[in-house]
Amino acid sequence: MTAEMIELRQALDEEQQEFAAMQQQHFKVRAKMALENEALRHSFRGASDFLMAKRRAVFPDETALSGLRDRGEAIRQYSLSKLPELLETLEKNLTANGIQVHWAETAEEACAVIHGILASNNARTVVKGKSMVTEEIELNHYLQEKGIECLESDMGEYLVQLAGETPSHIIMPAIHKNKEQVANLMHGRAQTSDGSDVPYTDDVDQMIGNARAILRDKFRHADAGISGVNMAVANTGTLCLVENEGNGRMTTTVPKLHIAVTGIEKVVEDFSHVPELLTLLTRSATGQKISTYFNMISGPKKNDEHDGPEQVHLVLVDNGRSRIFAHPVLKPTLQCIRCGACMNHCPVYARIGGHAYGSTYPGPIGQVVTPQIGGLEQYGDMVSACSLNGACGEACPVRIPLPDLIRELRAEANSPQFVNAADPAAAAVQGRGSKRTLGESLIWKGWALGHRLPALYRLMTWGMTRSRRLFASAAAKKLLSPWTDSRSTPLPATQSLHELAKAAGVASDVSRPQGEQ
Repeated sequence: MTAEMIELRQALDEEQQEFAAMQQQHFKVRAKMALENEALRHSFRGASDFLMAKRRAVFPDETALSGLRDRGEAIRQYSLSKLPELLETLEKNLTANGIQVHWAETAEEACAVIHGILASNNARTVVKGKSMVTEEIELNHYLQEKGIECLESDMGEYLVQLAGETPSHIIMPAIHKNKEQVANLMHGRAQTSDGSDVPYTDDVDQMIGNARAILRDKFRHADAGISGVNMAVANTGTLCLVENEGNGRMTTTVPKLHIAVTGIEKVVEDFSHVPELLTLLTRSATGQKISTYFNMISGPKKNDEHDGPEQVHLVLVDNGRSRIFAHPVLKPTLQCIRCGACMNHCPVYARIGGHAYGSTYPGPIGQVVTPQIGGLEQYGDMVSACSLNGACGEACPVRIPLPDLIRELRAEANSPQFVNAADPAAAAVQGRGSKRTLGESLIWKGWALGHRLPALYRLMTWGMTRSRRLFASAAAKKLLSPWTDSRSTPLPATQSLHELAKAAGVASDVSRPQGEQ
């Protein structure tokens, strides 16, 4: 090994260690670290602008887009309104088609089910298509601990895996890396089938060709393939998989065993519901009118067929989705088709990137999904990373009211912990009230008391107007931090409203009944 290669691998190891250390930090620390990384900010700003422009180009007619979004929203809401029945129908028809269906309530249970299927088939090597649900349940780490090699076959996921990182975007996992970083990563970490290092090149086509050669060999020898599911059609028992690279088709057809993994919300009733959702998905995600591949899987290989898996399994993952489904306000979270448009249009995401969120799902949809799955104790701070500018809600192709849901989660995080257990909203979000502090509670109780008692309110406003200089002091700035870290210190007026009204000769007795002279 040359000195240059040793130096490159050391640099890559250091980057991996820095990433691991960053993920152990608090959300606000991760966000600050991301803001200080100018190369990262440049990559995300450029990618966001590019993706927004592509989306605008394929939706030139605002009226047509609005109608399509209305239909997409209606389809997703209809599917959710019948979710329990559709899941039962899906299981019945999949089973009739020869696909074995498994249910998993938690992430741990899902991983155990998948490992059990692999173990019963003596599978030791796995190729994996792009799947955010398997990222969510941390399947790769689980299988690795069990001694099973699991290789990502999507180009972006493959690069992220080589780097020892996690995806920073749900559609483009390696969006945070530039061409030079990818070239160094391929040269320093990737190896061909004979164990030799991949030659250095920064030519995009050559890099993709090198990765393709490595992955083709893995496809040929893999014991099993694992994929996600974009839509599951209940009436026909069909699994639909959208992709652009062909790796999904290779993953689901070359190995003898195929395991599909999806959240329970991905079901639709009929094939007539697929075209609108597919149109919205591809155009909103990558600005394509249609994806390169649209795979429909309805069963294992038949006796008269020459290719395809001998076994097909579907693992339906709950992992908190039933709680979301039961919440009267947050239920629209499950309408998501995982297009990533909300991230592409989010000014916060464009500045801090995906890894700052510290979760599988970053950006606006991550701020809504992750606290509900992982709990507000751990992820409650994430909902504060939003200016409520509304761009995500305007971009969402199925009209998820993301700003409203973020506001609801903020309220949940800061609501009193002792609530009526019979209230479905109280039982739905884990860690409700976990971000409420004693100091904040006392401040709001004092505010409420001051606004209930006119005499106390007048005393408070009188005191604030006479001590306005204190608000500009260093002590006041420290007390009001972090508000004053990036904002001017709010100063009370020189006179209260009642004093101004009295000086103007206007009656200011608010306690006087309306209409009384």
